[in-house]
Amino acid sequence: MAVQLLKEEQRQKLDQSDDILFYAEPRFVHHLDKAFRERLTRLYRERINPSSTVLDLMSSWVSHLPDDVIYDKVIGHGLNEKELAANTRLDSHWIQDLNLDQCIPIKDEYIDTTLIVAGWQYLQHPEEVAEELLRVTRPKGQVIVAFSNRMFFTKAPQIWTDYGDREHLDYVANVLTAQGWGKPSFIAEQTKAAGVMGIIGGQGDPFCAVCATKKGD
Repeated sequence: MAVQLLKEEQRQKLDQSDDILFYAEPRFVHHLDKAFRERLTRLYRERINPSSTVLDLMSSWVSHLPDDVIYDKVIGHGLNEKELAANTRLDSHWIQDLNLDQCIPIKDEYIDTTLIVAGWQYLQHPEEVAEELLRVTRPKGQVIVAFSNRMFFTKAPQIWTDYGDREHLDYVANVLTAQGWGKPSFIAEQTKAAGVMGIIGGQGDPFCAVCATKKGD
């Protein structure tokens, strides 16, 4: 039974329509800038062993994994079939609205690393999702939750829209630890814009990540 942390009003969204409808049309665009994406790929290179079974939860047409690293298996999940089918890093995928059903159709202790990129901010029941991820993760496996300050505002619950990056880091960490994950580590960096803008001091998307490991023997 998941430990509940959010109040009911914190789960509410401005747009209460079916999420499947909102994501019905594929979006073959990058929702985060090049600087963020490059920092994310470096993080994956540092933290994910090539022999890993990876779950890319709330994925799209790209997974941001290093192009030159082949993992044992990469499983994708999302809300748009065309986007997931176009993601060449995925060995398999499935469609599911986690705001309606939080049960992840993966057997116990099967996953080494779960990735959630710019997706946590849309979860209305993150406690149940974190509990399910703990179940499907092998001992000493990990979850990496990465995000910036961008979002579809009307689709994000109040718990996310009311706060800034620092509070978002604490919120994600608190939900994970409440469900039994080990003490998370934080990354909070200001990236540098690509190209000429970066040379003259231009900033890219802020990079935030919460990394937590499942306790093991």
